Amino acid sequence: MKCALCDDKMCREGKDCAGITDDISYEGNELESMKTSAAIEARHYMQKTRLEEIILYAKELGYKKLGLAFCVGLEREAKVIQRILENYFDVFSVCCKLSSIDKEDYELEKLHPDTFDPTCNPIGQAMMLEKKGTQLNIIIGLCIGHDILFTQHSKAPVTTLIVKDRVLAHNPAGAIYSGYYLKKKFGISE
Repeated sequence: MKCALCDDKMCREGKDCAGITDDISYEGNELESMKTSAAIEARHYMQKTRLEEIILYAKELGYKKLGLAFCVGLEREAKVIQRILENYFDVFSVCCKLSSIDKEDYELEKLHPDTFDPTCNPIGQAMMLEKKGTQLNIIIGLCIGHDILFTQHSKAPVTTLIVKDRVLAHNPAGAIYSGYYLKKKFGISE
């Protein structure tokens, strides 16, 4: 499959290019998620921010407890998001440096070699939010890899609100919108 390179996109017209339609069935919670997502798209297309969509999604599915797994570098953003979400839900947040585990304990490369340098703890973040009984967890700027581990270990469904990209002000898509950057960094001309 190389859908990104397909110019026709006949799937938008009903063609089953992959031949898997008969092998897929959305049921139960998965069907409810699909219905909720479709309703939000149909009713609010290009009108709501991602944060507003998360609120609508969680309310529609009856979620009461939300979790925030955030990078300590985005503490200010996490605080604002928690305050907003607390208008609708019980919100539990957990910082990436939870438990202050020394990078040396796992022989990890250190950002600051001559000081105590705690590792991020995405599995610990998932564990803590599970203990709080969260029904939906939201990633706020976890490092690449740590976001993957958090998602793998979260018992609740996970969505991402902010993707960390310190170079592009946490807007990683910016790299593909700049013709200059595409050519200089990746050798791609539009």
